[in-house]
Amino acid sequence: MKTIDIHTHLLSSDVAFQRSYDKIALRFFAKKFGMDPKALGRDPYGEYTRALVESVRNSQHVEKIVLFGVDDRVDDAGKSLHKDITVCATNEDVATLYRGNEDVIIPFFSINPNRPDALGLIDRYADAGFRGAKFLQNYWGVDTRETRYRPYFDKLSERGLPLIVHVGSESSVHSFKSCESIEMLDHPLEAGVQVICAHMALSYEPRRIFKALSKNPKHFNDEYYILIEMLKRYPNLYADISALLTPVRAKVLRHLSRQSDIHHKLLFGTDFPVPFSMVLNSYDLPYRKRFELSREANPFDRYAKAILEYFPRENPIYTNYTKILGA
Repeated sequence: MKTIDIHTHLLSSDVAFQRSYDKIALRFFAKKFGMDPKALGRDPYGEYTRALVESVRNSQHVEKIVLFGVDDRVDDAGKSLHKDITVCATNEDVATLYRGNEDVIIPFFSINPNRPDALGLIDRYADAGFRGAKFLQNYWGVDTRETRYRPYFDKLSERGLPLIVHVGSESSVHSFKSCESIEMLDHPLEAGVQVICAHMALSYEPRRIFKALSKNPKHFNDEYYILIEMLKRYPNLYADISALLTPVRAKVLRHLSRQSDIHHKLLFGTDFPVPFSMVLNSYDLPYRKRFELSREANPFDRYAKAILEYFPRENPIYTNYTKILGA
C-alpha cells in the first residue's frame, strides 16, 4: 500500500524547542521520529527538515506529503500579534524546502484571512504552484462564521484550492475555543470549497481524562457524530485521520473503521511531528501487536501500519487523495 499523507507540518525556521511541551516530546520521541537529539540541539530546523524528507523518501507506505506551515496571528492591518516559534513556518519556508524535493512534497499555503492582501496572496501562491490551503483559525482567533471572510473562501473556490480546517481540541498552541467548533466549516462549504476537516472533529476535556480516553462510543464528543452525518450530506466535505494515534483520539478507530458509508470521504494523514505512542494508547489493539508496531523505525510507516489494522490496504482511505489532488 502506498498513499499520500494529507496533513504534515513544517516547523518554523526559527524553531528553538523552548516550550515544556516540546522539551518533553523531544526527550521521548526524537529518535522515534528519525531525529538525532544532539543534532536537534545544534541545528533544530536543519535536523528536523533532514529527518522529515529522509523519512518520506525511505517510507514503504507514504510516497508524498502535503506540507504546510502556519501563518502568524495578525490584526486587521496585517500586523503580527503572535508568532509561535515552533509551528509558524512561513510559506517561503515551505517553498524553499519544496525546491529540490518536488518528488516527495506537495506544498499548501497558510494565509491568515485578516491580512489586507490575503486574496492577492492566494493568487500569488497558487500561481507559484501551491496546491491548497491550511487554516488554523483557532490559533488566529478567526471565526469563519463572520461574513467578512466569505470573499476568502470564494477565492479558494474560484482557484479550485482545497482547504484543511482544524476542528476540535488543540493542545500544541494557544487556541480560542469558540473557533474550534465544527461550524467553522459552514462558510467554506457554502462557497463550494473542497473542505478537509482535520482530526475527525474530536475534542476532549483534560479535567475528564477517563472519559477522554474511553473507547465507549457514548463518550465521544457530539461533533464527531455531527461530522459523520455531514460527510454523507456535503459532496465537497472530506475528513482526515491525522493525529488519530494520539491517546485522546485513538479510542475512536474501531468505531470509525465500521462507518463504511463514509470511508470514501476519509483521507490518510499523520499530523507529523505530533508525537504518539504505539504501546500506551487508547485503541483496542492487543499488546503483542502494539509492541510489534512500536519496533517500526520509520515514523510514517509506524503510523500507516497501525491504521492498516483498522483500514485494510484495499480501503479507499488510501486513494481518496486523488479526489482532492488529482491522480
